[in-house]
Amino acid sequence: MPELPEVEITARRLDRALAGVEVESVLAPGMVTMKTFDPPLDALVGRSLTRVRRVGKMPVVELGDLALLVHLMSAGRLQHFDKRASLRDKASRLLVRMADGRELRLREFGTQQRAWAKLLPTDAVEADEAVATLGPEAWPAPSPPAFAEAVSQPRHLHPLLRDQRSIAGIGRSWVDEILWEAQLSPFRQGSDLDEAALARLRRICEEVLGGAIEHYEQVVGESLPDKAPMPLRVHGKQGEPCPRCGATLEAVFFRDYVTTYCPAEQTGGRLLKDRRLSRLLK
Repeated sequence: MPELPEVEITARRLDRALAGVEVESVLAPGMVTMKTFDPPLDALVGRSLTRVRRVGKMPVVELGDLALLVHLMSAGRLQHFDKRASLRDKASRLLVRMADGRELRLREFGTQQRAWAKLLPTDAVEADEAVATLGPEAWPAPSPPAFAEAVSQPRHLHPLLRDQRSIAGIGRSWVDEILWEAQLSPFRQGSDLDEAALARLRRICEEVLGGAIEHYEQVVGESLPDKAPMPLRVHGKQGEPCPRCGATLEAVFFRDYVTTYCPAEQTGGRLLKDRRLSRLLK
């Protein structure tokens, strides 16, 4: 799933490539893509793209006083292309065709149609339920008091940091990287962190996410790839040596995702039992 760094570089590249370009037509081949009907998509025709920005994990494409709020879900990609897609392209969900022949295209891989878009007045985006329910942005890091309020909850850190209502932008990949850098167990409760641990976690969130964005600035060209070259050090690398101490990285498998951690540095040497076996090792 595209997370904060991936959506941030997407917004930056699209903004740089398409700002000022006029819309010629808009099509929505995805039957369930559009979650709004008023104003109609045709209202974008003749408007120029003014800005592309990010809120949480969602790109926002602004065209004057109207904006497309896009949720990529797990398999969506928002990209621009020099040529227009065929209407037979089964991956296309939304096609914003520009007057210069290019196209802004929302694509989704796989058979499930979960990515969506809403056409809203630009000044109504922040009040939309998908945005208004978000916690503070993870990058740039919120103020220390706001971060402490978001994280000091009696919940495990791994799901807590992925909860967009608590703090916005972090997902399964980057939470592993953040907790590894902070040397915190994914099953440590947020409410157990003292002031020093909260400050360290806040700093590391800023460094890890900001470092990923800087990486993308260097390696991602004007044409956005289908899959970003994520500079991950531990996520998905269970069985490999920890980059810091050399211990074998372990993992906890859930139904839909995997949590990777270093037992030597994050859990005091304890192995957390594979959730496919239904319980944790005490």
